[in-house]
Amino acid sequence: MDRKVRVRFAPSPTGPLHIGGVRTALYNYIFAKQNGGDLILRIEDTDSKRFVPGAEEYIMEALNWIGVSFDEGVREGGKYGPYRQSERKKIYKEYVDQLLVDGKAYIAFDTPEELEKAREEIPNFQYDAKTRGKMRNSLTMSEEEVKRLIRDGHQYVVRFKVEPDRNVEVDDLIRGKVVINSNILDDKVLYKSADQLPTYHLANIVDDHLMEITHVIRGEEWLPSAPLHVLLYEAFGWKDTMPQFVHLPLLLKPVGNGKLSKRDGDKLGFPVFLLEWKDPTTGEISSGYREKGYLPEAVVNFLVLLGWNPGDDSEMMNIDEIIKKFSFAHCSKSGAKFDYKKGIWFNHEYIGLADNVRLALLFHPILLQHGIENANPEYVEKVIGLVKGRADLLPDLWTQADFFFLAPDSYAEKDVKKRWNTETPRIMEELIGVLEGIEDMSSANAEKIVLDWIAEKGYHLGNVMNAFRLAVVGACRGPHMFDITELMPKEEVIARIRRAIEKIKID
Repeated sequence: MDRKVRVRFAPSPTGPLHIGGVRTALYNYIFAKQNGGDLILRIEDTDSKRFVPGAEEYIMEALNWIGVSFDEGVREGGKYGPYRQSERKKIYKEYVDQLLVDGKAYIAFDTPEELEKAREEIPNFQYDAKTRGKMRNSLTMSEEEVKRLIRDGHQYVVRFKVEPDRNVEVDDLIRGKVVINSNILDDKVLYKSADQLPTYHLANIVDDHLMEITHVIRGEEWLPSAPLHVLLYEAFGWKDTMPQFVHLPLLLKPVGNGKLSKRDGDKLGFPVFLLEWKDPTTGEISSGYREKGYLPEAVVNFLVLLGWNPGDDSEMMNIDEIIKKFSFAHCSKSGAKFDYKKGIWFNHEYIGLADNVRLALLFHPILLQHGIENANPEYVEKVIGLVKGRADLLPDLWTQADFFFLAPDSYAEKDVKKRWNTETPRIMEELIGVLEGIEDMSSANAEKIVLDWIAEKGYHLGNVMNAFRLAVVGACRGPHMFDITELMPKEEVIARIRRAIEKIKID
């Protein structure tokens, strides 16, 4: 193909962007970057009844969070605008009229009641070459009657006239050549007079042509509409500029069969939206990957591998590596199970690799939630460095590091029973004296002095060190003990030991 690669992501503002749509946006972005092409954001808002306030803004914020940027679109502008379909009414009407004049489409006045009656009377009814002659449309009515009904304000739709018994070929980069007989296609509605807006089928074809789209990369669920789109390109005489189709495999439930749904996420405890979403009608709040504590690069890495592989054993890949390796030849034709546990694994790995300064900034709101308002940034960064390898999600940083900011007010019962006995308070008092005599509290130095003392006294190493940890942390958990005491002020460490001696009572 000699034309510059131009791809588009065209979501509908009918609610939050599903994770399957996010993956489609990512593949479009990756393909555009790999080929030095353009990525366009087009908003498909022709279904006015399903429009949800705030959805468009949500979609753009979500895509921005994972680093998907656009070369043209509703915000960026561009010479092919407007990029919001509701603002292109006049453009679509011209092409509707062209199809009517050329006899490639017709006007239909059938009411919902009449269509329902046809479905009841005709088995497996669809509006097509076999049934259109029995319906109320411009093919069965006089020109004068059609004009009169329109003049009198009767609502109508414009349907595409599908010619029967044609084998329609769809050339797909993942699935190869798909041949579908036109007899299974119905005369799709292209335009509705009620809102003077086109349907998805017409608007997409016109926009893809006028915006010079070279590749249409979308989910598998749109594959059944591809033959109709091929026929529409032919009807307009645009066959030579028809884009290359790419239908991505479905995202499937983690268990069992079927398409991934929000219900699956609710049941198993994982998000299906990038950002938290509050339904403006019901007030229901759905969780998001950002708010759950995922890093965007982890979500990207996880998502692109659902239905695609790099052709080698690579798993951890940044976006530049993905762009370099990406190929539709390595995309699966079958659906990809949504292994949300693998997504958690990716996030764990990326948190471990992330810069401590960045993580500290992300950790700041979590600190505020727990009443920690004036933590020293340098101290927080060092704490993060000690515990980040233990975190799956950002909130886990608090679970792993809370004792660095708050002294324990209780002690793990099972650890007390196992690690604290009648001799422990006396030994801990001795330990306080040892710590008070250490000037250099660096991990290696303090460890040597304390361990030498334990050995000299003949104390049980495990009992002493676990009691030490219990007193400072509140439980037998956390990083290396002397890494903790290097970072925590010595006065605080000693105060915690004294407090534990006072508070821990055993029978």
